[in-house]
Amino acid sequence: MSAETNVIDVGRISRPAMVQVWDPLVRLFHWSLVGSFAFAFFTGDEWKGAHIVAGYIVGGLVAFRILWGIAGPKYARFASFIRGPMATLRYLRDALAFRAPRHLGHNPAGGAMILALLAANATIAGTGYMMTTDAYWGVEWVEELHKSMVYVTLGLIALHVGGVVLASIEHRENLVRSMFTGVKRRD
Repeated sequence: MSAETNVIDVGRISRPAMVQVWDPLVRLFHWSLVGSFAFAFFTGDEWKGAHIVAGYIVGGLVAFRILWGIAGPKYARFASFIRGPMATLRYLRDALAFRAPRHLGHNPAGGAMILALLAANATIAGTGYMMTTDAYWGVEWVEELHKSMVYVTLGLIALHVGGVVLASIEHRENLVRSMFTGVKRRD
């Protein structure tokens, strides 16, 4: 590997040096949340017991990610990717103009999306739990908030996927693959 070019020479083919970014627990969390949310969404009123179990799993995953965001490795920690509103807005402006800087970990928009998705999923899990208690069973505002946050989350998911596609095109890297493998190119 050449230190100057940051490229590994494999015979006649040069490939960019790769670095482990997403640890196995971040990747397991991500795909488990995707699956649990989808399962809960599609079971909803049709399979109440399974829906409730999926909701508890979502709640547990959110709690885990918050802890991992504090104590996990470098790229999992909130401190490595949470930026203020102005930095996030500047990044979004630059991303839409295809001139945003590449980030090895999450970019500022990705960091904001993580917070939004964690908050939305925590609200869904919390209100779902509340609906199983005597104190809040049948309380209309709890049910309305639960359902509303599901649709807010679907909107956030659409924005997240759109952002991943945009960043993948802009920076010429497959971010979905990196969330499976955990690696990204170094430069």
